[in-house]
Amino acid sequence: MTAIHDLIARQRDYFNSNATKDIRLRIAHLRQLRDLIARHEPELNRAIREDFGKSEFETFTTELSLIYHEIDLLITRLPRWSKAKRVGAGLLNFPAKSYIMPEPLGVTLVIGAWNYPIQLSLLPALTALAAGNTVMLKPSELPAHTANVLARLVNDHFAPEYFHVVQGDAQTTQELLEHHFDKIFFTGSIPVGRMVYQAAARHLTPVTLELGGKSPVFVMADCNIAVTARRIVWAKFLNAGQTCVAPDYLLVEKSIEERFIEALKAEAARYPQHPDTPADHYLQIINHRNFDRLVALIDPTKVCFGGVHDRQARFISPTLLRDVTFDDAVMHDEIFGPILPVLTFTSLDDAIARVKAQPKPLSCYIYSENKTTIRKILHEVSFGGGAVNESLMHLASSNLPFGGVGASGMGSYHGKAGFDTFTHYKSILQKPTFWEPNLKYAPYSLQKLRLIRMLLR
Repeated sequence: MTAIHDLIARQRDYFNSNATKDIRLRIAHLRQLRDLIARHEPELNRAIREDFGKSEFETFTTELSLIYHEIDLLITRLPRWSKAKRVGAGLLNFPAKSYIMPEPLGVTLVIGAWNYPIQLSLLPALTALAAGNTVMLKPSELPAHTANVLARLVNDHFAPEYFHVVQGDAQTTQELLEHHFDKIFFTGSIPVGRMVYQAAARHLTPVTLELGGKSPVFVMADCNIAVTARRIVWAKFLNAGQTCVAPDYLLVEKSIEERFIEALKAEAARYPQHPDTPADHYLQIINHRNFDRLVALIDPTKVCFGGVHDRQARFISPTLLRDVTFDDAVMHDEIFGPILPVLTFTSLDDAIARVKAQPKPLSCYIYSENKTTIRKILHEVSFGGGAVNESLMHLASSNLPFGGVGASGMGSYHGKAGFDTFTHYKSILQKPTFWEPNLKYAPYSLQKLRLIRMLLR
C-alpha cells in the first residue's frame, strides 16, 4: 500500500510540473512506445502463445495491429486535437471571444482485461498518455506470461512517475482503488465494473467502464445464408469466444432455421473438434475456473454440433445449441466462450421485445437485406455499437467510438473518442477592458430588460 501511495504521489508531482502538457514530448513518447512494441513483437508473441495458444497471425490482427494503428493516428492528429477551439461568445458578451481548451485530467489508472491482454491494456494507456496524463497500468494477472512482458517493456523504458505497470492479483486492484485518481478506465466484467464504480465514487473520480453483456444477432429470412453463417462463426469462435463483443446468441427467423443451422455446422467444422487436432486459429480457455463455468452451460440434450471438451487441455470445441429458450442457463449471463445458442422467432416485434427485456448489450448484429427491417431494429434496440451484415469488425474503425450503454458500460474510446475520454475541455470567456456597457449593472430598468431579451434571441 505504501509503495502504491508513493508511486501515485510521484506521478501527481510529475503531472503538476506540466511536463506532460508538451505536445512534442507526448508524440516522442508515442513513437518510443511504438518502436518498443515492434522490437519486442517476438517476445509478446511467445508470451501470449504460452497463455492462450494464440498464433502470431491472431496476435497481430486482434492485438498489435490495432495498437499500431491507434498510435499512428494519435501522432498525426494530436497537434490538431490539442489546440484550443474558438467558439461564438454571443451578443450579450460583446465584445469578447470564447474558446475551449483541451487539458489532461491528471493521474490515471488503467485496468486491463485478460482476453486481449496486450490491446486492452496498452490501447487505453497510450491514449491517456497522448492526452497528456500520467498512467498507472494494472494488467490482468491471468495471462501471466503476457503481463510479465508488458511490465518489463514499460517499466524498463519509461520513468515510473510517467508510465508504470503495477502487477498483482485482485487484492492489488483493490489497493489501487483505495487511492484517488483523476480518471479510472476499466475493461472487464459487469460485477467487477460495479466494484470499480463504487470505489471511484468515494473520490468523485470519473470512470470509463468497458464491460460486456449478451450481444444478440438478428438473422432474418432474407439474409445471405452462406455469408451470414461464415461471418457469425468467425466472430463467435475468434479467441475461442472470449471476446466482449462476440455474438452471444442468435435470433433466427423460424422459416430458415434448418438451413441456417446446417450452414453454421459447415462453417464450425473448419475449427478443431478435438484438443489433439493441430490448429493455429483456435485458442484455449484462459483457466480451469472459466473452463468449468463454460462446460456447466452446455446442455447435452441441446447440442447440435461440437460439445467436446478436455479439462487438462482447457479445450472446448466450437459448440452449437439449438431449441434454446431465454429460460436456459446459457441465457442467464454473458457466455464468453465457444458456445453459441440458437433461438428462433416468427414475430420480429416479439424478438425485439425479448431483447429489450434484457440488460442493454454491448453489441448487436443484424443480418438482413431489408432496409426497413434494419432501420426498425437499429431504432428500437439500445446497444453500445454493432454492425449490419457483419460482426465484430466495427472495432476496426477508429472513426467509430467503442463503448457500452447501461449495464454494458459507460464512456467510449478509439480515435478521437479516446482522446476525449482522457481530456477535460475547459471553457474560457475572454473580454477586453476598453469598454464596459452598463447593461448588467443596477439600477435595473424595463428598457434594459427589453434589450437583454433582444440580445438573447
